[in-house]
Amino acid sequence: MFLPLINQGIDDNGVSPSKNRLYYGWIVVASCTILLATTLGICYSFGVFFTSLQEEFDWNNTTISGVFSLYLLLAGVFSIIGGWATDKYGPRRVVLVMGAISGFSLLLTSEVDSGWELFLTYGVLLSMGTGATYIIVMSTGSRWFLKKRATALGIIGAGAGLGTMIMAPLSASLISSYDWRDAYLIIGIIAWAIIIPTAFLLKKDPAEIGQQVDGITVGETTDSQSNLGAKGISVRDAVSSKNFWLFFMIWFSYSFCLHMVMGHVIARAESFGISALKASSVLSLVTGVAILSRVAVGFIADTGDKKTIAIVFALIHGIAMFWLVDADSMWMLFIFAILYGLAYGGIDPPITASIGGIFGVNSLGSIMGVLMIGWSLGSAAGPFVAGVIVDHTGRYEGAFFGAGLIMVLAAFCIWGLNPSQNQIPELEELPHE
Repeated sequence: MFLPLINQGIDDNGVSPSKNRLYYGWIVVASCTILLATTLGICYSFGVFFTSLQEEFDWNNTTISGVFSLYLLLAGVFSIIGGWATDKYGPRRVVLVMGAISGFSLLLTSEVDSGWELFLTYGVLLSMGTGATYIIVMSTGSRWFLKKRATALGIIGAGAGLGTMIMAPLSASLISSYDWRDAYLIIGIIAWAIIIPTAFLLKKDPAEIGQQVDGITVGETTDSQSNLGAKGISVRDAVSSKNFWLFFMIWFSYSFCLHMVMGHVIARAESFGISALKASSVLSLVTGVAILSRVAVGFIADTGDKKTIAIVFALIHGIAMFWLVDADSMWMLFIFAILYGLAYGGIDPPITASIGGIFGVNSLGSIMGVLMIGWSLGSAAGPFVAGVIVDHTGRYEGAFFGAGLIMVLAAFCIWGLNPSQNQIPELEELPHE
């Protein structure tokens, strides 16, 4: 995946080396992908442990679901802190601390004997250890690239789907072979074994090792152009801009739909007499298509207009939700899965890359951390709103149709973005290789 992108880089003395030298930014991308796959894979496999926790402690659905809801809520809080810390101290130190906490929290989770202990070890400590991962890896990846930023972020984002596809069946296998306590113990050790060593590969930006953004070599561009990656506006200036609140609404809408689908599409399928096993294949297909879509669209977004591409995928997102309104058979659900996976994966690279393009990367971690509030609110509101509508009407149609309208609204928000407002140089100003 990364081999075609080698080329460029300069040594510590600013001398252009062999053209076959790997630009360190791609090592950062690989590290970020591994980190995102590990942390989100662990978190999103929580549902695999649901039945085991119910059987051992006789807890109700509200108690166990509340643990994950608390995790999602606090993940938004720790994203703000993690983004700020990454801007100030660099990703290596922050991820090392988070990795240590992650493994420790899972080891403690394997020993819980009461509900409040699970709320503390998983809901609080694990969110402290993993909640900011997305913000950290995306802001770090953005600092290393301008012309290939969407490609890099698409590859990193694919780690989320890969992690879920790997960790969920691994967790199920460990529970089957041992029990849920041993499974969490082993996963905690895996977290330490992967996150901590990988953290040492992270560098904050090209300047830390004497390279330039995109691996541009001396003589290819002017000093002002080669240092565009270091520019950016403050968090205060970003929050006071129209662009920030448009991004906020885009992330809220995207998260609202995603978590509504993840939380309710299987129940919707079961309401039509489809087995849970068959229905779960819909989510597997969504994840698989989304992985491919992230990488492909990331590459396309770097060669085209990010704004237009993002609008197209926001509208596909909406069309998928409208289709789901009447999806009452497996073939209709599979079409939904393909459409939704395409949209879910495709909208993220151009949007995330545009955040760095509009605000710059100087305070990008902090800015994305604050934007994460929109994502967290959407993740809480989507499943909740669907649940309320179903409780009152006994049907899902209104929830899914409303989610489709929200994604149409998101498309209008993308259309309203104004890259020139914050005076960050456009990517097109950079020379092509």
